[in-house]
Amino acid sequence: MAQDSSQPTPPAAAPARALLPTVVPALVVGVATSLLLVGVSTAAEELQDVLWQDLPDALGVGGYSVPWMFVVLVATGIAVGLVVWKVPGHAGPDPATTGLDAPVLPPAVLPGLLLATAFMLAGGPSLGPENPIIAVNVSLAVWAGLRAFPRTRERSWVALAEAGTIGALFGTPVAAALVISEALAGQRVKGRLWDSLFAPLAAAGAGALTVSLVSEPSFDLRLPPFGRPGWGDLLASLVVAPVGALLGMCAVYAFPYVHGAFARLRHPMLMLPAGGVVLGALAALGGHLTLFKGLDEIAVLARDPDGWSAGEFATMTVVKLAALLVAASCGFRGGRIFPAVFVGTALGLCAHALVPGVQPAVGVSAGVLGILLAVTRQGWVSLFVAAVLVVSPGILVLLCIASLPAWLLVTGRPLMQLREDGTAVR
Repeated sequence: MAQDSSQPTPPAAAPARALLPTVVPALVVGVATSLLLVGVSTAAEELQDVLWQDLPDALGVGGYSVPWMFVVLVATGIAVGLVVWKVPGHAGPDPATTGLDAPVLPPAVLPGLLLATAFMLAGGPSLGPENPIIAVNVSLAVWAGLRAFPRTRERSWVALAEAGTIGALFGTPVAAALVISEALAGQRVKGRLWDSLFAPLAAAGAGALTVSLVSEPSFDLRLPPFGRPGWGDLLASLVVAPVGALLGMCAVYAFPYVHGAFARLRHPMLMLPAGGVVLGALAALGGHLTLFKGLDEIAVLARDPDGWSAGEFATMTVVKLAALLVAASCGFRGGRIFPAVFVGTALGLCAHALVPGVQPAVGVSAGVLGILLAVTRQGWVSLFVAAVLVVSPGILVLLCIASLPAWLLVTGRPLMQLREDGTAVR
């Protein structure tokens, strides 16, 4: 039977001899990116202990008293403002204009960006390390890779560094594979998908394994066991996920206006300390659990899902989202995924407190899914993070269904990322 010439010819798979030479560079990049993440995180944790434990103990004040939270957050704004103002490269571009797909920065910019990120992580603003660490790793990989192998493509080194860092951030190469697959979906990929994923997956695996051996990260919140999903669980997920998406979109729509308000101050030594003042007021309202990137804090919430009232969970949800919005708008260097996970967790536990029939695992995973869909607009990553918080196969069915109405609420709308002129990216 003759083949129909109108049918497109499937792309040829890359031969093994073309893929094998990429293994060693991918492994090297994966290990290096994870070690840089661990190094910055460890340094920030040491500084955090000094700022929030050693200093207040020496001064005889409460580490999380309202005056001390104000002092540290404003001081953090001043420290980061000085870095942005005086250090060569000004700690990179405006963080409101960047996402996980990081720009390649000149090497001279990277020390300032790392310093500003470490100060931010230690000082308490509600941002995570993902965006700046990915930017630094991408820039270093491109700089070193093109010098070692001049005939290679820049984009190949970018993909390896992004994959290695994401694998290290989440402790598994699956997250990196999902992010890259989603990125490739909008491109014309030469070759088959798994050929394109081969080297990045090796880098992500090396990054995840390195971090696992060094620091043993875990996203499992150890919530009360969740068994076979029922009709009530389906209803709860179909309600909580869209509510999370709507809440996240409130922050997305407010982002250009809040960013514009801080931008009118025109100078980092005004913008960042002013942001510190606002963050101090929010911390006084929401409590110390609404500080920092949020991963350690959600573990505290998950250990006692019934330990706070619905009103307290609702307050933490709104305050953390506002803190994320302010920190991302005033110039602190950081990413938005990890604090968004806290927002979704607090929202899900609020739903459990309001309606005890909503299982904590269902409420948390659905809340995280909705918020992340709004903030990141990356469906696979949102599903992955929401599912990995609850180690239960049954939760995946609920999340896949709950993602549909939540996605309808966010698709085609602005992203939580701005252009250089301050307008929202779509």
